Amino acid sequence: MSHHTGPEASLDLVTGEEDARVCRDIPPEACDAQPRNFVAYLLANLTGKIADELASAKLILPWLLASVGAPAAFAGFLVPIREAGVLLPQLAVAAGIRRLAIRKTVWLAGAALSAAALGLMAATAAGASGSAAGWAILGALIVFSLARGLCSVSAKDVLGKTVSKGRRGTLMGYSAGLAGLATLGIGLYIQGFTQGLATRPLMVGLLGVGTGLWLVALVFFSAIDEHPGATEGGGNALTTALHSLRLLKTDRELRHFVVARGLLLSVALAPPFYVLLAQHYAAGGITSLGLLIIASGLASSLSAPIWGRLGDRSSRWVMVAAALLAGLLGLTTFALVQSHAAIVTSPLTHAALFLTLTVAHSGVRLGRKVYLVDLATQETRSVYVALSNTLIGLAMLAGGAVGILADALAVQHVVLLLGLLALAAAAYAWGLPEVTH
Repeated sequence: MSHHTGPEASLDLVTGEEDARVCRDIPPEACDAQPRNFVAYLLANLTGKIADELASAKLILPWLLASVGAPAAFAGFLVPIREAGVLLPQLAVAAGIRRLAIRKTVWLAGAALSAAALGLMAATAAGASGSAAGWAILGALIVFSLARGLCSVSAKDVLGKTVSKGRRGTLMGYSAGLAGLATLGIGLYIQGFTQGLATRPLMVGLLGVGTGLWLVALVFFSAIDEHPGATEGGGNALTTALHSLRLLKTDRELRHFVVARGLLLSVALAPPFYVLLAQHYAAGGITSLGLLIIASGLASSLSAPIWGRLGDRSSRWVMVAAALLAGLLGLTTFALVQSHAAIVTSPLTHAALFLTLTVAHSGVRLGRKVYLVDLATQETRSVYVALSNTLIGLAMLAGGAVGILADALAVQHVVLLLGLLALAAAAYAWGLPEVTH
């Protein structure tokens, strides 16, 4: 029976372990602070994730652009900017972060910038219209993405220094699951209480809450007790970048992971196209948005803790299973649309499709994050994260061109193509080496 109190008891409860002080690959001095750090990291991660959902480039921002009367062209740029903006600058940033003995300050700066960017979006939703609003939202999204990049690269480093191996998947799974529950609440609120409300005030409210949540996350993350870490390897950013690129030649495991992650982008690029299908069949309105948000929240809250536990057993297997699910879903969706089945006109059908896709995307994200953190050592973690993120950021921008296909052909053809790529990703990830144990 465990007799711990406070954070230690929480950690025992969450990880199902008797002793929260089991330390595997973190510095000995970080051991005593691990229970407190686990809880602080979980809460900061959770509030940040909820804020991200309130400004989702897949769901909320396209709706916002339409409600302020911005030209449709702006919507095509949302997901690539949101994703690539997070990933691309990290190669330059990682070398600088290596010079810092304490790395949580980088995360705190990212959180403050994130809050400022969402505040700007809320102000835009309140007052601007047309192309001016479109440019303001894209500008704020660029700042937001760069800020999230600072958080992303420093968070994995802080996690690697403060929470031991075998716990990280559980932590990420719980924070994603709880954030999914919060998202579910937001969807139910939109569904139940905003029917008479104009879209604009609703958007101002959502983005305003997101701004506040980033400030709360900042307070939680500042409570993490991080001990100074290694600062070597913090050379010139460009030299470090070029040297890191050489790793792709010499480090076979990293190279294979990057290829797998590139193929897995097919799952990340898919959601807006499922939303477009839903919009096509629904008469628009806030109701179908509410249903999609509910589906997204349900999916994350139900699947993420399970993916997290599985990820601590085998993150490779999680990537395979999630990609397989996304691939089969793409084929099924294409068949439904092509056969003009009556079921495809129901908003509930699209909510179910979106739910399944979100379960798959949740698994892909968690699997690849845990795989990378476990593949790396403390010395190589920053460089691995930054290098793979930078290459994937470039691929993401190229992947944005998939949207052109939706204009040339039809949306369901893009869904089919991405589904086939996801099946290829599953087959490739199956061949990756096992790194969890």
